[in-house]
Amino acid sequence: MRSAILSILLCAIYTLAVSQETLYEDELLPILSNKCFECHRNGNSKGGISLKNYEVQGRVIKDGQLWSKVADVIESGAMPPKTEPQLTQQEFTTLVDGLNGILESSLKELKPGQVVIRRLSHAEYGNTVFDLTGVSFDTRFFPSDGSGGSGFDNQGGTLFITPLKFERYFEAADKIIETAYASDDLWRRIAPFSYDPIWIQKFFYWLRSLVSSDYNPNQEAEVAAEKILLPFASNVYRRFPKDDEKAALLSLFNQIYNDKDTIANPDRFDESIALIFKSILVSPSFLYKVEEEPQLEGVYPLSNFELASRLSYFLWNSMPDQELFDLAYMGKLQDTLVLEAQVHRMLADPKSKRFAETFSTQWLGITKLLGNEPIADMEIFPEFNNEIREALYSETVEYFYHVLTNNNNMMELINSNYAFLNEDLAAYYGIEGVSGQEFQKVLLKDSIRGGVLGMGSVLTTSSQPHRTSPVLRGKWVLEQLLGTSPPPPPEMVAELTEDKEAHDKLGLRNILEIHRSNPACFSCHQKMDPLGLGLENYDAIGRWRTSYGKVEIDASGVLEDGRPFNGPKELKLLIMSEKEKIARNFSTIMLSYALGRGVLFTDEPVLRKLETCLLESNFNPELFLTELIKSYVFRMKLNDFRTRLNDIV
Repeated sequence: MRSAILSILLCAIYTLAVSQETLYEDELLPILSNKCFECHRNGNSKGGISLKNYEVQGRVIKDGQLWSKVADVIESGAMPPKTEPQLTQQEFTTLVDGLNGILESSLKELKPGQVVIRRLSHAEYGNTVFDLTGVSFDTRFFPSDGSGGSGFDNQGGTLFITPLKFERYFEAADKIIETAYASDDLWRRIAPFSYDPIWIQKFFYWLRSLVSSDYNPNQEAEVAAEKILLPFASNVYRRFPKDDEKAALLSLFNQIYNDKDTIANPDRFDESIALIFKSILVSPSFLYKVEEEPQLEGVYPLSNFELASRLSYFLWNSMPDQELFDLAYMGKLQDTLVLEAQVHRMLADPKSKRFAETFSTQWLGITKLLGNEPIADMEIFPEFNNEIREALYSETVEYFYHVLTNNNNMMELINSNYAFLNEDLAAYYGIEGVSGQEFQKVLLKDSIRGGVLGMGSVLTTSSQPHRTSPVLRGKWVLEQLLGTSPPPPPEMVAELTEDKEAHDKLGLRNILEIHRSNPACFSCHQKMDPLGLGLENYDAIGRWRTSYGKVEIDASGVLEDGRPFNGPKELKLLIMSEKEKIARNFSTIMLSYALGRGVLFTDEPVLRKLETCLLESNFNPELFLTELIKSYVFRMKLNDFRTRLNDIV
């Protein structure tokens, strides 16, 4: 009887598994072929989306992010478009429930994803060198890096190394150690003592050599060198050196120290140490954030030292400090209570401002303010000088840092009653009562400036050099705040006229109305233009205005869902009401930054937890960051090499 029941149960499980595996091919693929492939196939992919290559269920699961969006647009009724044959109710239910069921079942096994070995970004390199040696090194010395996924420069897939860059690393090591060596305070920070004996020590060494023929005074130098080199190497490698690494360092020291050309040099000990320091600073164990891959298949926890590095490079943009190193040595960092305490401590440390700067300026897309790239037409806007560019950049950093470290509601990034200004920037904005060049929190009489949408940094970098661009600004709001990218424009799309007479006569709103009267342009512009037009009271360099000259500015609009607004104040309130979208978008971009890789569909369970954390904690930044750091994707790893090897086999 028991065997019969077991057989029936196994048969039912097998049937369910087979039906689940063939659901896509048997039921969903025919509907997609009939209703979707005509527009979304290779060579004719509407909206940049091609579905033709997804003929088996495994490919759908692999690109789950894309197919989750496909299910969403079908469920919302946006697809198929009204101009195409519509789905029957049965087809609609089959597609939506089927796709969601396939994707949800694929998430039952938690996978942390693969994090490739990553070179230090330029900012990470500069901060780490400063924390190691006290030397401020200008990393503009290196060839520039491109940004990776989500617009961040710490993404492993883009941090390549070239022959030129490697040559620069050698030159940088020389400059850094020579600068430290020239300063007694800096040198004794990394080389706490010198060994070169005075004459009386040499006398005692001579006496020892008389007692023992095996005595070698150079052994004393090696012992002294070991006491300097190994602590330095531990900090540089962000772990204890291995036995072969120790042996190689000491062997190299002995070779340099005992060279016949250096024996007569009274400073040969310190100079030998300096050369070893240089070799350590070009080691792959320094230049790369290396995470060991043990002989394990599947998922395994990071070591405590690796977790310390992930934590410090996330929240400090630099190496672990002594407390993190000690906790890693004692094996305590996997304790969630210890992690919570460390997040609190690290956010309270001034070094967290590095994180605030790196993350916020790259997320908001304002890093070019500090470069030499022209942003505004200087003939039209001569007041947009380097001092203002730097002030706009600093305003954003100070504001984000305040929200991050004061446990404020992170929705204040979108709207608040305060700004961070100095005297020059306040005058630029037309705000009175601010004195001094230090940035300070300034309470505002209105909410024109409160939040990122009122910051000149964002408004300028989302404009054309000679005029505002409601399209660019609307696209910025959709992508950076709401996480809903519009599809790419059609191949043959007319540019807006730049005729000054037309702009003076019609105004930008009317010109856009004419432009989007083209049916091919309307659907995208309907999403972007109202958002951008709501910010038209800010000119191309972020100053407030009420007209284009002859034409009064109309900053009213209606969002795609029918909600009306008038001006940036009301627009910001409507954007703030999109809490779910903002929480999802912020979770996605922060997770990508923290891991140094693009977000995968397998990260969906973590993203849902992070989104819930924001919504339930009133967007508390510390609770959110703690939840992220305690997540399995941050603390665990999937063996990259062995997984790829198994895929090949």
